[in-house]
Amino acid sequence: MSFMSEFKEFAVKGNVIDLAVGVIIGGAFGKIVDSLVNDIIMPVVSKLFGGLDFSNYFIPLAGQTAETLAEAKQAGAVFAYGSFITVALNFLILAFIIFVMVRQINRLKRSAPPPAPAAPPEEVVLLREIRDSLRK
Repeated sequence: MSFMSEFKEFAVKGNVIDLAVGVIIGGAFGKIVDSLVNDIIMPVVSKLFGGLDFSNYFIPLAGQTAETLAEAKQAGAVFAYGSFITVALNFLILAFIIFVMVRQINRLKRSAPPPAPAAPPEEVVLLREIRDSLRK
């Protein structure tokens, strides 16, 4: 089997294509969650806690006196723990949403009735009839 035909067989398998679709949708879903956290949740949290802006929480490591994280990064190294808080919140929200989705999918799978057992082949049925008739 040539390298190209082997690669083609690998690439068109259902699992590989499903994985690729999952990665693409996961990336897009991650952007939606980022927007949800940065544009909706964090402003509400900021308002509740008196105007906190986590994205500008940092510790200057090069003696900067900047007011914003962007200015401090231009002046040197910073320990941007506010950005970390935001990313950690993104992760928690994404993990919770995935958990709820998987839980619902598992619940739907459990509620489906089990498939009926397949009928035995005709030969087996005939052999059972012969066996039963010989016993009599």
